[in-house]
Amino acid sequence: MKKLSLVLAAVLISASAFADQYIVTFRGNTVPADFAAQVAAVGGTITFQHPILAIVDGLDATGAAKLGAGSGIASIDADAQFTLDEGAPAVAEEAFVAPDSANAPSTAFFFARQWHLRAIGADQAWAAGRLGSPSVTVAVLDTGIDRQASPHADLAGHVDYARGHQFQLDNPACIPAAPFTFSPTDDLVFHGTHVAATISSNALAAAGVTSKVTLVPVKVLGLTKDANGRCTAGSGSNANVLAGVLYAADINADVANMSLGGGFSKAGNGRLNGLINKVFNYAHAHGTLVVVSAGNSAADLDHDGNFNVTFCNAPNVVCVAATGPTNNSTNGPWVNIDAPAFYTNFGRSAISVAAPGGNGSFVWAACSRSAASVGLAVCRTGTFIVGAEGTSMASPHVSGLAALLVEQIGHNNPSAIKAALQQTADDLGQPGTDPFYGKGFINVPRALGLQ
Repeated sequence: MKKLSLVLAAVLISASAFADQYIVTFRGNTVPADFAAQVAAVGGTITFQHPILAIVDGLDATGAAKLGAGSGIASIDADAQFTLDEGAPAVAEEAFVAPDSANAPSTAFFFARQWHLRAIGADQAWAAGRLGSPSVTVAVLDTGIDRQASPHADLAGHVDYARGHQFQLDNPACIPAAPFTFSPTDDLVFHGTHVAATISSNALAAAGVTSKVTLVPVKVLGLTKDANGRCTAGSGSNANVLAGVLYAADINADVANMSLGGGFSKAGNGRLNGLINKVFNYAHAHGTLVVVSAGNSAADLDHDGNFNVTFCNAPNVVCVAATGPTNNSTNGPWVNIDAPAFYTNFGRSAISVAAPGGNGSFVWAACSRSAASVGLAVCRTGTFIVGAEGTSMASPHVSGLAALLVEQIGHNNPSAIKAALQQTADDLGQPGTDPFYGKGFINVPRALGLQ
């Protein structure tokens, strides 16, 4: 069995300015009729336009100031970069699989080590025939989802690439050479593929929470270069992430998974905070439940001033903290599987629920055959899964359960889905709302009325 050590990139933190790119908002949420002409006049290019916001590239400070003073423009702010933060060591391993049925996820090659799916009772839902529905869509806002001529067996048939979109370009110098030809929403990192397969998988190599739900890649992170000219494994920007949320809502995604935790510093983010609220309110009003990871800095989101603005502070979101066994085992037995992870952010005002993210014992799911970074080229040679940990891994467990609840409760009802997630969770930690568990640890069979 092949094995590869790597460094996991699991959570996003705000970093430096995104050169020449600006976020523009409009008065009255109406795009001025002459907006394109205004942008052209200052030498810019519109890369995304929506009544809530536009992204304009190619501006210097003088051009940005002129555009900001134009008719119908409410604000213009320099964009800022996100970079995937390095986490704990992880491993990739090859699964030796033969064609099987997605109707029996517990027969997946590596299911025996997927403590995280048994911890939430996903196997009980499968036994009751609750495998998910292709009519339910989860948009994965991440590094893309693997697409090759011979796609990863666990994702084949699950991904609606036609509705996918690339907001973050990959730096051409960082894209690997042949033998593969890459499509815009391909995952060259591994992160988005791992997240996607945790939500929905054919369960040949590793099972997912569901095995029939439709996934849509919304690529808001990609391969970029840092200030030292090194390729970074998963970078994007505030603007691209917010545009991805709007896009997910506009394609009628039932759920949008954002394994994009972290926080923004206080300075200069007052308008950004208001814009985040406006974007997330738009998604909620259009029937999309947004599930976000809490972040991996062990920060108290109630009191830590460095994290005064996070996606967990946005209205209507489900913010997910991470749990995992305390005995650091690969093949079990596992001890205290619902213990708070050592790295997870926490806070009563922020955390909605908790879910498995790993705590030394990894969460296992598909590895991208396209992966070009963090040493994962080995994934091209076979059907590999990767073991990873972080709140990035916890969030898709909740998105998978949310997808099952959409099938049960109905589309366009994110408030009811969020309420069901919280009301049926196991009340762990302090009674009621706990800083680490929020309303509790998710319970799939209870949420689906199976117990």
